[in-house]
Amino acid sequence: MLLTSLLSAMGELSLGPMGAAIGAGLAAIGAGIGIGRIGASALEAMARQPEATNTIRTNMIIIAALVEGVVLFAIVICFFAL
Repeated sequence: MLLTSLLSAMGELSLGPMGAAIGAGLAAIGAGIGIGRIGASALEAMARQPEATNTIRTNMIIIAALVEGVVLFAIVICFFAL
């Protein structure tokens, strides 16, 4: 009932730009959460095993780059949806 009244109040406005903005925002939030967890886990692993710091750092950078790539792809798809 509430959704129907909101949609009727919007009239001629399109929901595409709003959906794309929400999608891009969710992708950015997901990237922030993902990279935060990667960093926290890597620091914990380095603290537990200091001799593996270089390997852990390399793997962390690779995984962070993959996360950023997926987020960039999601944001581009959101803009194409417009």
